[in-house]
Amino acid sequence: MRSKIFISLLAGLLLVPVLLPASASARSSIRVGLADQSPRMFESPHFQQLNIKRTRYFVRSNVMQNAAERARARAFMIAARNAKVQVLLHISTTDLRSKRGSVVSTTAYRSNANRIVTYFRNLGVREFGAWNEVNHSTQQTWNRVGHAVSYYKSMYQAVKRRCRTCPVVGLDILDQAGADRYIRSFYSRLNSTWRNRLTIVGIHNYSDVNRNRTTGTARIINTVRRYKRNTKFWFTETGALASFGSSFRYNEARQASRMNNMFTYASRFRTRGVQRVYSYNFFGIETSNACGARCRFDAGLVNADGTPRPVLETFKRRIASYSR
Repeated sequence: MRSKIFISLLAGLLLVPVLLPASASARSSIRVGLADQSPRMFESPHFQQLNIKRTRYFVRSNVMQNAAERARARAFMIAARNAKVQVLLHISTTDLRSKRGSVVSTTAYRSNANRIVTYFRNLGVREFGAWNEVNHSTQQTWNRVGHAVSYYKSMYQAVKRRCRTCPVVGLDILDQAGADRYIRSFYSRLNSTWRNRLTIVGIHNYSDVNRNRTTGTARIINTVRRYKRNTKFWFTETGALASFGSSFRYNEARQASRMNNMFTYASRFRTRGVQRVYSYNFFGIETSNACGARCRFDAGLVNADGTPRPVLETFKRRIASYSR
């Protein structure tokens, strides 16, 4: 009699559906990272609570000739490695003032790319970007598309010679006016082989995220997909601004609200190839709206002293539904 009752109970249990936690069943495949230029980020309990597995760091193009710059980068890579966080390493100008950076010859870049990849691969870096935000005026590539193309080819070769499976962000572009023209000029200089090798395009979509629109992001994706339909996109630098000059006066409530856009837009474009999002940055600079029109670029989740801003709670709530 007991065996019959047991069998009946077991059969009943097998008919009950297994309910997974909502967060596990609904988690997006998009991976979210968090970037900063300071290794202090990895020591912050607020960062550690987020369980972040990816970050992004940019170095000056002359990092191998600049001992101080190299030491700072090395400290960041070691801190990331100890925290078990994977770094996307991007190359940038030596002078972030508008139209002031020295032009790196294609020959010099090729030589440096080989040295950079060798050095940072030894520190555990597997992911590289050819050049940061190529169409912005702070970057020497803003009016030298041919240089940007050459940099992509050199970085691709430098990486793939040492690691066939390591990804390369060959084109990294800001969602400003004219981005589609830059993309068309870039791809027009590539033959079919190099177009096929360009599997990842980076997007910086601060304008869209902070102005409540998606036009810039959509334009970049649509233009790229005309040349290679299965291209993958990483939002290599994006985020919600606490302040940025006279365009965005310091406002923590607005920043917290705009952070929702960053996640929403990534999900909206997931079926069109968006795979990753890197929010930049972790530490803020400004501390109040007293800076007025002089407010600097500040998209920090926490203040300079590490105390949290309201935007951190928004980030924490939204990232729960995304992969790391």
